[in-house]
Amino acid sequence: MRATITGTTLAVGAALLLGAAPAYAHDEVWVDDSTMDSGKETHHHDAQQHGEEEGHLPASSENVDLIGKLDLFGDEEQPGRIADVSAYGDYAYLTAFWEPECDRGGVYIADISDPTSPEFVSLVPSHRGTFSGEGSQVIHLETKYFSGEVLAYQNELCPGETKGIGGITLIDVTDPTKPKKLVEGFGDFSVNGKAQTTANETHSVRMWTDGDKAYAVLVDDEEDTDVDILDITNPSKPKLISETSLDAETAQAPGAVHGDAVFLHDMVVEEIDGVQTMLASYWDGGYVKLNVDDPATPVFIADTDFAAADPVRAEFGETISPEGNGHQAEFTNDNEYFIATDEDFDPYRVMATMADGTAFTAVQGSDVPQIDAETSLAGGTRYLGLACDAASVPPADGTASVAVIERGVCDFVVKVQNAQAAGYEGVIVFNRTGVDGCDSLVSMLVTADIPAVFVSRTDGFRILTGGVPADYTCDASGAGTAIPTAIGASGQDVEISAVFDGWGYVHQYDADTMQDVDQYYVPESQDPAYASGFGDLSVHEVATDPDENLAYISYYGAGFRVLSYGPDGMEEVGHFIDEGGNNFWGVEVHEHPNGQKYVLASDRDSGLYIFQYDAP
Repeated sequence: MRATITGTTLAVGAALLLGAAPAYAHDEVWVDDSTMDSGKETHHHDAQQHGEEEGHLPASSENVDLIGKLDLFGDEEQPGRIADVSAYGDYAYLTAFWEPECDRGGVYIADISDPTSPEFVSLVPSHRGTFSGEGSQVIHLETKYFSGEVLAYQNELCPGETKGIGGITLIDVTDPTKPKKLVEGFGDFSVNGKAQTTANETHSVRMWTDGDKAYAVLVDDEEDTDVDILDITNPSKPKLISETSLDAETAQAPGAVHGDAVFLHDMVVEEIDGVQTMLASYWDGGYVKLNVDDPATPVFIADTDFAAADPVRAEFGETISPEGNGHQAEFTNDNEYFIATDEDFDPYRVMATMADGTAFTAVQGSDVPQIDAETSLAGGTRYLGLACDAASVPPADGTASVAVIERGVCDFVVKVQNAQAAGYEGVIVFNRTGVDGCDSLVSMLVTADIPAVFVSRTDGFRILTGGVPADYTCDASGAGTAIPTAIGASGQDVEISAVFDGWGYVHQYDADTMQDVDQYYVPESQDPAYASGFGDLSVHEVATDPDENLAYISYYGAGFRVLSYGPDGMEEVGHFIDEGGNNFWGVEVHEHPNGQKYVLASDRDSGLYIFQYDAP
């Protein structure tokens, strides 16, 4: 559950510099209701090439040479097992995700001394019930405590597991054939000020050095203060030195970005003009620059705002709010720009209207039947209150087939499954008062066999009562106007259908002004004919070339892409999709000891690909 407190006693300076949000006591209203509010939850979907999104784009290649590849599984396929990739010297490191089955993850180490013929070396296992995903990285440390190479990877719990660990694990890989754990599961050992025995789950990690000091920044999955910085100068004894939330600095007006989910997902740190500068990807909050010269007191520099209308869909004559989903970004070689990836796994967006003609915005739940080109939801509505007690839920009948439920007290799964058991064909959950409430829109992590969408509190009033009272109030304290409707009462009829809004794409931002310079998308990703049957056509990660104006992009079902960029924007100059398709996750530029530059990519279903861009 994410806290509502900005800063901690460890980071009072950061809280003051970044602007502290009010702190609120938690009670049963603020239950962890499975809102998508951390990086971990963005990957709790079936992104396997041969899973629910079966298929891929046809094999093809242009200006990209496949140097070598390593299939870690051969005939014993493990679709979805591989996550991120990093490299140092003669070795590559690939993290082990929780799919298709999760016991323990860790990191696969591969010998790439001969890039044409990479070989598996070993698996460094993570703790029981724990997996790894974003953020594998190896750097050289030269401090008074340690000299050599350190691998960092993050820890998150397997679905349904209770004995896993969080935090990060640091491994001595000075000799990668004999990896040694320096520390396992270190991070923030408190949630909202309450101490616990294991560190908070961590979605990503990034290390950097500054003189004879070394640091790591973590994505804390469990608190609003999700920018956690460690001093790892002694990697066997890390220290948590600051915790920071960027919610207040990054959030746009409610409804401006489709989903309103604001949290840290990924980050990099570069020294720019003598300043250690962190570039943080803050999902629907956009992309943020922080001064971390003093990592104990990060200082906000600037952030991006998503446009009022999605610029890519505008090219197709569609005016809709941007999806947001700022996933990952890297500065370009001269730090003039940064290239950023907006990940989006749902190519459809809900379009909803009430019987009186009022349009409203609705965000679909996660693991429920999706409203798309073949599926819609329409009918009379009935108010079920909080719907936490199955015995008190009024049953559906011929006049009302859509349940309307208020958020709070119990989680979304309980609410929606209670409505399903009572015979409803779909569910609308509207927001509560309080922190993260009112007109904010959230993404629900919910499992059920009927469609379920989330709407603002004011739209909940409109559906149930035909309008918003003149004296209506709603604020973060939890005070506000109560629904003047009895449980079991009928509301307006609704009609909820879907419109194609495309898969996730790439931005080029000016690193000084933070303005959006250009966007790139795979053509098929914006064509409704490719909305299903071709795998997930969303972008995932980017790696920028250290010497040339090139960016290397990993798409899931749309393969590996090479972009050139400049003042006039981006252009695709190369791509690769293998026979049988690809399902790429990570991408990394690697200066090999042989003097050559390669680009490594991790395929979720097989392992490692090694490329070189062959300029025309």
